[in-house]
Amino acid sequence: MRHGKSRFADVPRSEVSPLNYAVNTRDRDTLAMVAAALRHRDTMLAFQPVVQSQRPDRVAFYEGLIRVLDETGRIIPAREFIDAVEATETGRILDCVALETGLRTLRRNPDIRLAINMSARSIGFPRWTRSLKQGLQGDPTLGERLILEITERSAMTVPELVVRFMSDLQSRGITFALDDFGAGYTSLRYLRDFSFDMIKIDGEFIRGVHSDPDNQVLTRAMVDIAHQFDMFTVAESVEHLADSRWLTGIGVDCQQGYFFGAPTVQPPWNNPAAIQVRLDRTA
Repeated sequence: MRHGKSRFADVPRSEVSPLNYAVNTRDRDTLAMVAAALRHRDTMLAFQPVVQSQRPDRVAFYEGLIRVLDETGRIIPAREFIDAVEATETGRILDCVALETGLRTLRRNPDIRLAINMSARSIGFPRWTRSLKQGLQGDPTLGERLILEITERSAMTVPELVVRFMSDLQSRGITFALDDFGAGYTSLRYLRDFSFDMIKIDGEFIRGVHSDPDNQVLTRAMVDIAHQFDMFTVAESVEHLADSRWLTGIGVDCQQGYFFGAPTVQPPWNNPAAIQVRLDRTA
């Protein structure tokens, strides 16, 4: 589906199941909403801290999560629209806006590192490539403070292209993170070839891990695999102190989740005491 055209546009409605028709209508409406937000520049980043496991009062970096405003002014998180737009040109433009906003944020705040999400489909997209090139030319330190996150699902659509793309940009100091690791898409052969700098373990394995023997086994295995390939580890969706302590105990390098801070459009580095206050209340 591109430019909002229904994939059932040439099929008589009587031949489309009610469920498929409803899903297609929803996706078309979502795509139109995101496209309108992009036209009106109603986009922003929400920032969430990623903290060091051994020193959770210290932020290792922030993740900048794209948000759009709908026609009523509500802030819509990416999980509500990303599936509908990722494979479209609107998805490519959304990646460009996220990158451009992230680069501006890094330029204005020289003391932070920032992770920005992208789809492997944006590799070679002219505007995205041009925006990155211009950003790095304007400030050589930006590359060393920029982390690009690519999901497992996206990376596996064009694995050979991702390998070449990462190799080129890693030589310029950019860090790459494999997002949602463990969601079930990555071949171990490609994991070896990708050379990601870090993996972010999918929250499905992290929520409640301190009391879930099955997820404990799987999480330990993913941490062992990451360390074998010299990759940094980040646990996503950490929501409770008991989970955080268990993850620290098995050697997870960093943690991210509502326990340490929810995504916020107000730059959290302007309030460095917020995480410490949260930790003090739950210790």
